[in-house]
Amino acid sequence: MSDSRPEWSGSDRVRTAAKLMVGWVALLWLLEVIDVATGHALDAYGIVPRVPSELADILPAAFLHFGFAHVAANSVPLLVLGFLAALGGIRRFLAVCALIVVADGLGVWLISPAHSNTAGASGLIFGLFGFLLVSGFVERRPLGVLAGVLVAAVWGGSILAGLAPTQSGISWQGHLIGLVAGVTAAFLFRRAPEPRRPAA
Repeated sequence: MSDSRPEWSGSDRVRTAAKLMVGWVALLWLLEVIDVATGHALDAYGIVPRVPSELADILPAAFLHFGFAHVAANSVPLLVLGFLAALGGIRRFLAVCALIVVADGLGVWLISPAHSNTAGASGLIFGLFGFLLVSGFVERRPLGVLAGVLVAAVWGGSILAGLAPTQSGISWQGHLIGLVAGVTAAFLFRRAPEPRRPAA
């Protein structure tokens, strides 16, 4: 039995991943414009810890930011890390993001300081960093290993700094939980290792 569906080429994957992430980042900026235009009404959808009604804000909090400087700081790493992760398949990428966002939001809700309000894409960014860092090794894919090494070289210092609990105004809890969730996702959503080519 044959399958008439055309296989995705590498260029198709690149275009799809790029469009997805450009659209994702554009949405973050649009939401911040709306937030400013409404007198920061959307800030109320951040996560306030251990308030039962705030569980509904776990998803929207990952798309909201506290000012244009906040969303600007997250835009480039989200665009690049999301693009690299999405190259492995859009459905898997969306599943990885869903796991990171939900796990990170629940963790923030559970352990962040009382009366704080947490929002932003940084938990997802830390999660994607962790996913890319280990997925190539888990799947034994040379390009994945190279991607992990590159993201570690470019963002490793910033990631370590973001985990420091001494920084005020930074949710190091969200960063840490996002990182752990991303590493976990690399194992849960791993693809089969590339088959070894027989020696000539």
